[in-house]
Amino acid sequence: MSRRELNKASTRQSITDSTLALLRQHGPGNFTVEDIAEAAGISRRTFFNYFSSTEAAIASVTNGFLDSALELFRQRPADEPILESARAALVGLADPMTVAPLAELFGLTQGNPLMARSELEAWDHCTEQIVAAARERSPRTKQGPGTEQDTGTEQNSGAEQEELYVRALAGSVVSCGKAAMDVWFRRCGPDLSPGSLAILRQLLIDSMGLLGSGFAGPAPVPPSNESSAKPSTRNAERS
Repeated sequence: MSRRELNKASTRQSITDSTLALLRQHGPGNFTVEDIAEAAGISRRTFFNYFSSTEAAIASVTNGFLDSALELFRQRPADEPILESARAALVGLADPMTVAPLAELFGLTQGNPLMARSELEAWDHCTEQIVAAARERSPRTKQGPGTEQDTGTEQNSGAEQEELYVRALAGSVVSCGKAAMDVWFRRCGPDLSPGSLAILRQLLIDSMGLLGSGFAGPAPVPPSNESSAKPSTRNAERS
């Protein structure tokens, strides 16, 4: 990266860090662009060179994590199944602290409709990026279905089926990621300890496993010896 690109990346990160700090202190909707600019040591105009609103700056935390996952996804072998590449990308984010900003933001923005919409837009953006990355692996989906290059009916049908597969899989991957976040927050709340973050990481990986198994469902839990003995005890008492 050039010095100019490094400076831009540094400024962007400074804005994101300042936004997250203000979010911790005041909560969503309780600070302004001017507050962020002052905390980051930049002008209001400079802020708008990077983000369109405070919500966009907050969502950049989610986008940063998802962009890292997408970069790992693109580095996977071109002939690897898309689902396996997605799972490997999550495993590649091995350090639980990598998911800490994402987890913290998720907790801080719960119950805020405006932030929920921004988060949804970030995940939707990720879906489109997964679709784009998956298309790069298939000659037929690079152009998309119905293009001038797809002149035959069978060729059109094949491209459409691949497009459907890619979009359905991308949407499912993102939905599994969001489901893992929901389950983690219900279980751990705002806890950002290494143990809690390790649970989140494992839930993200497990969600990919569910998708890979076709959502076969969890195995039934066998009754414990204590519970299985209770009916016999009750029967004995009745007799």
